[in-house]
Amino acid sequence: MSSATPASVADVVSGLAANGYLADEGLATAIFLSLTMGRPLLLEGEPGVGKTEVAKALSALTGGELLRLQCYEGLDASQALYEWDYPRQLLHLRAAEAAGTISSDVAVIENELYSERFLVRRPLLDAISDRHHIAPVLLIDELDRADDEFEAFLLEVLADNAVTIPELGTFRATVPPIVIITSNRTRDVHDALKRRCLYHWVEHPDLEREIAIVQSRVPGANELLSRQVSRLVSELRSIGLFKPPGVAETIDWVMALTALGRTELDAASVEASLGAVVKYREDADRVRARGIDTLVESATNAD
Repeated sequence: MSSATPASVADVVSGLAANGYLADEGLATAIFLSLTMGRPLLLEGEPGVGKTEVAKALSALTGGELLRLQCYEGLDASQALYEWDYPRQLLHLRAAEAAGTISSDVAVIENELYSERFLVRRPLLDAISDRHHIAPVLLIDELDRADDEFEAFLLEVLADNAVTIPELGTFRATVPPIVIITSNRTRDVHDALKRRCLYHWVEHPDLEREIAIVQSRVPGANELLSRQVSRLVSELRSIGLFKPPGVAETIDWVMALTALGRTELDAASVEASLGAVVKYREDADRVRARGIDTLVESATNAD
């Protein structure tokens, strides 16, 4: 593992902050223990709370390459592990035919076709390959979207940090990857996988931390505007929207209002830029029914 691996929870906090991620003590502790114990870290939470960004910042902190496997319904082992480069295999076969070697050396040609030369490594296989000198960060994003069968396969791979490809043999990590698994909890991840992992539920940040996050991500933004928008987004999360806005939407909204030349909230600007933070028509209708003037007044009165 890289010499940049944090030696304490405080090092995690400061190291992530230096790479643009402001973690609270609970999350920083979970990350530190995951690194120290060599255990995968399962992060659950609502969309937009910054789960994926943890892996990106951790990659920057440790110096390990970020390898991302985006999960989806129907994802299977071969799509996550590897595939054969069929176009290049076909070209190789045609070249052998043209050279007249295919009839006399069928076994040799077949072995060449299924060699590492034609292997396309997907994130899981790449993470446990022997090419890494610093532990890569393997991000398995939105595992809850994948099927149960894939989850069982993933558990097997993570248990051994190894996998067998019939044509080539067993691949085993010389430097085990740092594994971050995220879930939006659209379904429960199985207990067997949870037992293999450390676990942390990622909450929306509190107001002051969200303001600090916005200021770090939108350096040119007015501080008053950042504070007012963060207050308003916090209020929107409490009114029962179908898709409550995450930190990413807070950042987008501040960027949008800054682009419009605003330095503080007003009802007209909120109405005009509402699409930066609310992504469903029904949610926009609910915000308007609540009263944009009232919401803006609440967000700005504390200043």
